[in-house]
Amino acid sequence: MSLLVNNPVDVFDAHKGGVEEERKWTFECVPGFFKQDDESTDDTNFDLLAEDFGLAKPSWAALQAEVANLNASTPDTEVYKLLFLARHGQGWHNFAVEKYGMKAWDDYWSHLNGDGEIVWGPDPLLTELGKSQAKENNRGWKQQLAKGAPLPVAYYSSPFTRSCQTAVYTWLDLSLTESKDPHPVFVKEDIRETIGGHTCDKRNLRSVTEERFTRYGFEIEEGFTEEDELYSDDREKLHMHGLRINRFLQFLYEKDFGKTEQDTYVSVTSHSGTIRAFVLALAHRKFAICTGGMMPILVKGTRAKNESSL
Repeated sequence: MSLLVNNPVDVFDAHKGGVEEERKWTFECVPGFFKQDDESTDDTNFDLLAEDFGLAKPSWAALQAEVANLNASTPDTEVYKLLFLARHGQGWHNFAVEKYGMKAWDDYWSHLNGDGEIVWGPDPLLTELGKSQAKENNRGWKQQLAKGAPLPVAYYSSPFTRSCQTAVYTWLDLSLTESKDPHPVFVKEDIRETIGGHTCDKRNLRSVTEERFTRYGFEIEEGFTEEDELYSDDREKLHMHGLRINRFLQFLYEKDFGKTEQDTYVSVTSHSGTIRAFVLALAHRKFAICTGGMMPILVKGTRAKNESSL
Protein backbone atom coordinates (compact mmCIF):
# COMPACT_ATOMS: atom_id res chain seq x y z
CA MET A 1 0.00 0.00 0.00
CA SER A 2 1.29 3.45 -0.85
CA LEU A 3 2.63 5.62 1.94
CA LEU A 4 1.18 8.70 0.20
CA VAL A 5 -2.44 8.32 1.32
CA ASN A 6 -4.50 10.95 3.13
CA ASN A 7 -5.65 10.14 6.64
CA PRO A 8 -8.69 11.82 8.33
CA VAL A 9 -6.48 14.48 9.91
CA ASP A 10 -5.09 15.46 6.48
CA VAL A 11 -8.63 15.82 5.14
CA PHE A 12 -9.66 17.89 8.16
CA ASP A 13 -6.65 20.19 7.72
CA ALA A 14 -7.46 20.76 4.06
CA HIS A 15 -11.20 21.29 4.39
CA LYS A 16 -11.93 22.54 7.90
CA GLY A 17 -8.71 23.06 9.79
CA GLY A 18 -6.60 26.17 10.29
CA VAL A 19 -7.49 29.74 11.26
CA GLU A 20 -8.52 30.99 7.82
CA GLU A 21 -12.20 31.86 7.56
CA GLU A 22 -14.44 29.36 5.82
CA ARG A 23 -15.15 30.09 2.15
CA LYS A 24 -18.60 28.78 1.34
CA TRP A 25 -18.80 30.38 -2.12
CA THR A 26 -16.77 30.28 -5.31
CA PHE A 27 -17.12 33.07 -7.87
CA GLU A 28 -16.69 33.64 -11.59
CA CYS A 29 -17.64 36.38 -14.01
CA VAL A 30 -20.22 35.64 -16.66
CA PRO A 31 -19.13 37.01 -20.05
CA GLY A 32 -21.32 38.27 -22.84
CA PHE A 33 -23.37 40.82 -20.92
CA PHE A 34 -21.02 43.81 -21.23
CA LYS A 35 -18.48 44.96 -23.78
CA GLN A 36 -15.85 45.21 -21.04
CA ASP A 37 -15.93 41.39 -20.87
CA ASP A 38 -14.83 41.13 -24.49
CA GLU A 39 -11.07 41.04 -25.17
CA SER A 40 -11.67 42.89 -28.45
CA THR A 41 -13.01 45.98 -26.63
CA ASP A 42 -10.30 48.65 -26.51
CA ASP A 43 -10.14 50.10 -23.01
CA THR A 44 -7.85 52.98 -24.05
CA ASN A 45 -10.68 54.92 -25.67
CA PHE A 46 -13.81 53.34 -24.18
CA ASP A 47 -16.61 55.87 -23.51
CA LEU A 48 -18.67 54.51 -20.62
CA LEU A 49 -21.66 56.82 -20.97
CA ALA A 50 -21.80 56.80 -24.78
CA GLU A 51 -21.70 52.98 -24.70
CA ASP A 52 -24.65 52.60 -22.28
CA PHE A 53 -22.26 51.44 -19.53
CA GLY A 54 -21.00 48.81 -22.01
CA LEU A 55 -24.31 46.98 -22.38
CA ALA A 56 -23.85 44.10 -24.84
CA LYS A 57 -27.47 42.94 -24.87
CA PRO A 58 -30.18 44.44 -27.13
CA SER A 59 -31.66 46.34 -24.17
CA TRP A 60 -31.58 46.61 -20.40
CA ALA A 61 -34.93 44.79 -20.35
CA ALA A 62 -33.33 41.89 -22.22
CA LEU A 63 -30.43 41.81 -19.77
CA GLN A 64 -32.73 41.81 -16.74
CA ALA A 65 -34.88 39.06 -18.23
CA GLU A 66 -31.80 36.91 -18.88
CA VAL A 67 -30.41 37.46 -15.38
CA ALA A 68 -33.82 36.66 -13.86
CA ASN A 69 -33.99 33.49 -15.95
CA LEU A 70 -30.51 32.43 -14.82
CA ASN A 71 -31.52 32.83 -11.18
CA ALA A 72 -34.86 31.06 -11.73
CA SER A 73 -33.56 28.12 -13.76
CA THR A 74 -30.37 27.19 -11.92
CA PRO A 75 -29.97 25.22 -8.67
CA ASP A 76 -30.49 27.02 -5.37
CA THR A 77 -26.73 26.87 -4.80
CA GLU A 78 -26.10 29.13 -7.84
CA VAL A 79 -26.78 32.86 -7.49
CA TYR A 80 -26.20 35.60 -10.07
CA LYS A 81 -25.58 39.24 -9.07
CA LEU A 82 -24.76 42.23 -11.22
CA LEU A 83 -22.06 44.32 -9.56
CA PHE A 84 -21.57 47.93 -10.65
CA LEU A 85 -17.92 48.53 -9.65
CA ALA A 86 -17.34 52.28 -9.47
CA ARG A 87 -14.03 54.06 -8.99
CA HIS A 88 -14.05 57.28 -6.95
CA GLY A 89 -13.63 60.60 -8.72
CA GLN A 90 -10.28 62.37 -8.85
CA GLY A 91 -8.78 62.90 -5.39
CA TRP A 92 -5.90 65.18 -4.47
CA HIS A 93 -3.54 62.19 -4.52
CA ASN A 94 -4.52 61.54 -8.16
CA PHE A 95 -3.81 65.19 -8.90
CA ALA A 96 -0.38 64.80 -7.26
CA VAL A 97 0.42 61.73 -9.38
CA GLU A 98 -0.30 63.78 -12.51
CA LYS A 99 1.77 66.64 -11.13
CA TYR A 100 4.89 64.61 -10.27
CA GLY A 101 4.65 61.48 -12.40
CA MET A 102 4.17 57.88 -11.27
CA LYS A 103 7.81 57.09 -10.47
CA ALA A 104 8.39 60.18 -8.32
CA TRP A 105 5.04 59.55 -6.66
CA ASP A 106 5.82 55.94 -5.76
CA ASP A 107 9.41 56.65 -4.74
CA TYR A 108 8.91 59.79 -2.69
CA TRP A 109 5.72 61.87 -2.66
CA SER A 110 3.28 59.07 -1.80
CA HIS A 111 4.98 58.69 1.60
CA LEU A 112 4.32 62.33 2.54
CA ASN A 113 1.06 64.05 3.44
CA GLY A 114 1.48 66.88 0.91
CA ASP A 115 3.88 69.21 -0.84
CA GLY A 116 3.13 72.53 0.87
CA GLU A 117 0.55 73.45 -1.78
CA ILE A 118 -1.88 70.53 -1.70
CA VAL A 119 -2.68 67.85 0.92
CA TRP A 120 -3.31 64.24 -0.04
CA GLY A 121 -2.74 62.34 3.18
CA PRO A 122 -4.25 60.88 5.12
CA ASP A 123 -7.59 60.19 3.42
CA PRO A 124 -7.72 62.97 0.79
CA LEU A 125 -10.87 64.69 -0.41
CA LEU A 126 -12.15 64.85 -3.98
CA THR A 127 -10.91 67.67 -6.17
CA GLU A 128 -13.47 69.83 -7.96
CA LEU A 129 -12.88 67.66 -11.03
CA GLY A 130 -13.55 64.57 -8.92
CA LYS A 131 -16.87 65.99 -7.73
CA SER A 132 -17.81 66.83 -11.32
CA GLN A 133 -16.95 63.28 -12.43
CA ALA A 134 -19.26 61.80 -9.78
CA LYS A 135 -22.02 64.23 -10.76
CA GLU A 136 -21.56 63.18 -14.39
CA ASN A 137 -22.13 59.59 -13.25
CA ASN A 138 -25.37 60.76 -11.65
CA ARG A 139 -26.50 62.18 -15.00
CA GLY A 140 -25.35 58.99 -16.75
CA TRP A 141 -27.40 56.85 -14.39
CA LYS A 142 -30.48 58.97 -15.03
CA GLN A 143 -29.99 58.46 -18.76
CA GLN A 144 -29.62 54.70 -18.39
CA LEU A 145 -32.55 54.41 -15.97
CA ALA A 146 -34.68 56.12 -18.60
CA LYS A 147 -33.57 53.35 -20.98
CA GLY A 148 -34.62 50.66 -18.50
CA ALA A 149 -31.42 50.02 -16.53
CA PRO A 150 -31.97 48.45 -13.10
CA LEU A 151 -31.41 50.75 -10.14
CA PRO A 152 -29.16 49.01 -7.61
CA VAL A 153 -30.89 47.92 -4.42
CA ALA A 154 -27.74 47.42 -2.31
CA TYR A 155 -24.96 49.99 -1.93
CA TYR A 156 -21.45 49.59 -0.52
CA SER A 157 -18.56 52.01 -0.18
CA SER A 158 -14.95 51.97 0.85
CA PRO A 159 -14.45 53.91 4.12
CA PHE A 160 -12.19 56.48 2.44
CA THR A 161 -13.67 59.95 2.11
CA ARG A 162 -13.13 60.14 -1.65
CA SER A 163 -15.17 56.97 -2.12
CA CYS A 164 -17.98 58.07 0.21
CA GLN A 165 -18.12 61.49 -1.46
CA THR A 166 -18.36 59.81 -4.87
CA ALA A 167 -21.23 57.62 -3.68
CA VAL A 168 -23.08 60.69 -2.41
CA TYR A 169 -22.66 62.71 -5.61
CA THR A 170 -23.50 59.69 -7.77
CA TRP A 171 -26.65 58.58 -5.95
CA LEU A 172 -27.98 61.82 -4.48
CA ASP A 173 -31.63 62.24 -5.55
CA LEU A 174 -31.65 58.69 -6.97
CA SER A 175 -31.19 56.47 -3.91
CA LEU A 176 -29.79 58.92 -1.37
CA THR A 177 -31.48 61.89 0.21
CA GLU A 178 -30.42 64.09 3.06
CA SER A 179 -33.45 62.94 5.03
CA LYS A 180 -34.21 60.61 7.91
CA ASP A 181 -34.94 57.65 5.64
CA PRO A 182 -32.37 57.53 2.81
CA HIS A 183 -31.36 54.26 1.19
CA PRO A 184 -28.39 53.03 3.24
CA VAL A 185 -24.84 52.84 1.94
CA PHE A 186 -22.83 50.28 3.90
CA VAL A 187 -19.20 51.16 4.64
CA LYS A 188 -16.90 48.11 4.50
CA GLU A 189 -13.18 47.95 5.31
CA ASP A 190 -12.68 45.02 2.92
CA ILE A 191 -13.28 47.23 -0.14
CA ARG A 192 -10.82 49.95 0.86
CA GLU A 193 -7.80 50.74 -1.35
CA THR A 194 -4.52 48.81 -1.16
CA ILE A 195 -3.41 48.98 2.48
CA GLY A 196 -0.22 50.65 3.64
CA GLY A 197 2.75 52.62 2.38
CA HIS A 198 0.93 55.56 0.78
CA THR A 199 -0.45 58.13 3.18
CA CYS A 200 -3.50 58.68 0.94
CA ASP A 201 -4.50 55.11 1.78
CA LYS A 202 -4.72 55.69 5.52
CA ARG A 203 -8.33 56.29 6.43
CA ASN A 204 -9.79 58.97 8.64
CA LEU A 205 -11.27 58.46 12.10
CA ARG A 206 -14.56 56.60 12.34
CA SER A 207 -16.10 59.62 14.07
CA VAL A 208 -15.16 61.85 11.11
CA THR A 209 -16.80 59.46 8.65
CA GLU A 210 -19.92 59.35 10.82
CA GLU A 211 -20.04 63.14 11.05
CA ARG A 212 -19.69 63.57 7.29
CA PHE A 213 -21.90 60.83 5.93
CA THR A 214 -24.47 59.42 8.36
CA ARG A 215 -26.89 62.20 7.39
CA TYR A 216 -27.00 60.54 3.97
CA GLY A 217 -27.87 57.19 5.50
CA PHE A 218 -24.39 55.66 5.54
CA GLU A 219 -24.07 52.74 7.92
CA ILE A 220 -20.67 51.62 9.20
CA GLU A 221 -20.01 47.93 9.67
CA GLU A 222 -19.72 46.39 13.11
CA GLY A 223 -16.17 46.30 14.47
CA PHE A 224 -15.05 49.40 12.54
CA THR A 225 -12.44 50.97 14.83
CA GLU A 226 -11.99 54.68 15.57
CA GLU A 227 -8.34 54.67 14.42
CA ASP A 228 -7.10 52.99 11.25
CA GLU A 229 -5.55 49.87 12.77
CA LEU A 230 -4.90 48.20 9.40
CA TYR A 231 -2.51 50.78 8.00
CA SER A 232 1.24 50.09 8.10
CA ASP A 233 4.37 51.22 6.27
CA ASP A 234 4.37 48.03 4.20
CA ARG A 235 2.29 48.02 1.02
CA GLU A 236 -0.25 45.22 0.66
CA LYS A 237 0.37 42.75 -2.19
CA LEU A 238 -2.25 42.26 -4.90
CA HIS A 239 -2.93 38.63 -3.97
CA MET A 240 -3.68 39.69 -0.38
CA HIS A 241 -6.00 42.39 -1.69
CA GLY A 242 -7.70 39.71 -3.80
CA LEU A 243 -8.30 37.63 -0.67
CA ARG A 244 -9.95 40.66 0.94
CA ILE A 245 -12.25 41.01 -2.04
CA ASN A 246 -13.11 37.32 -1.89
CA ARG A 247 -14.03 37.86 1.77
CA PHE A 248 -16.30 40.75 0.79
CA LEU A 249 -17.95 38.58 -1.88
CA GLN A 250 -18.43 35.79 0.68
CA PHE A 251 -20.17 38.31 2.93
CA LEU A 252 -22.27 39.73 0.10
CA TYR A 253 -23.54 36.40 -1.20
CA GLU A 254 -24.11 34.86 2.23
CA LYS A 255 -25.93 37.98 3.46
CA ASP A 256 -28.15 38.26 0.39
CA PHE A 257 -28.60 34.56 -0.33
CA GLY A 258 -31.59 35.15 -2.57
CA LYS A 259 -32.59 35.24 -6.20
CA THR A 260 -35.07 38.09 -6.33
CA GLU A 261 -34.38 41.49 -7.87
CA GLN A 262 -34.04 42.75 -4.30
CA ASP A 263 -30.80 40.78 -4.03
CA THR A 264 -29.43 41.03 -7.57
CA TYR A 265 -28.21 44.56 -8.43
CA VAL A 266 -25.37 45.90 -6.28
CA SER A 267 -23.36 49.14 -6.35
CA VAL A 268 -19.79 49.08 -4.99
CA THR A 269 -17.87 52.37 -4.86
CA SER A 270 -14.15 51.93 -4.24
CA HIS A 271 -10.74 52.39 -5.87
CA SER A 272 -8.60 51.41 -8.85
CA GLY A 273 -6.58 48.93 -6.77
CA THR A 274 -9.75 47.44 -5.31
CA ILE A 275 -11.34 47.00 -8.73
CA ARG A 276 -8.07 45.41 -9.91
CA ALA A 277 -8.44 42.97 -6.98
CA PHE A 278 -12.04 42.23 -8.03
CA VAL A 279 -10.73 41.48 -11.53
CA LEU A 280 -8.19 39.10 -10.00
CA ALA A 281 -10.71 37.39 -7.71
CA LEU A 282 -13.21 36.93 -10.56
CA ALA A 283 -10.70 36.09 -13.33
CA HIS A 284 -12.12 38.95 -15.40
CA ARG A 285 -10.01 40.54 -18.14
CA LYS A 286 -7.99 43.60 -17.14
CA PHE A 287 -9.79 46.81 -18.07
CA ALA A 288 -8.73 50.40 -17.42
CA ILE A 289 -11.18 52.55 -15.46
CA CYS A 290 -10.62 56.30 -15.18
CA THR A 291 -11.24 58.26 -11.99
CA GLY A 292 -15.00 58.47 -11.63
CA GLY A 293 -15.46 55.53 -14.03
CA MET A 294 -17.39 52.31 -13.51
CA MET A 295 -17.45 48.71 -14.76
CA PRO A 296 -20.41 46.33 -14.48
CA ILE A 297 -19.68 42.62 -14.03
CA LEU A 298 -22.24 39.82 -13.83
CA VAL A 299 -20.97 37.43 -11.16
CA LYS A 300 -22.01 33.82 -10.65
CA GLY A 301 -21.63 32.60 -7.07
CA THR A 302 -21.79 28.88 -6.32
CA ARG A 303 -22.34 27.81 -2.74
CA ALA A 304 -20.73 24.58 -1.57
CA LYS A 305 -23.11 21.90 -0.39
CA ASN A 306 -22.98 21.10 3.32
CA GLU A 307 -20.32 18.57 4.05
CA SER A 308 -20.83 15.78 6.52
CA SER A 309 -18.70 15.95 9.63
CA LEU A 310 -15.43 14.12 9.51
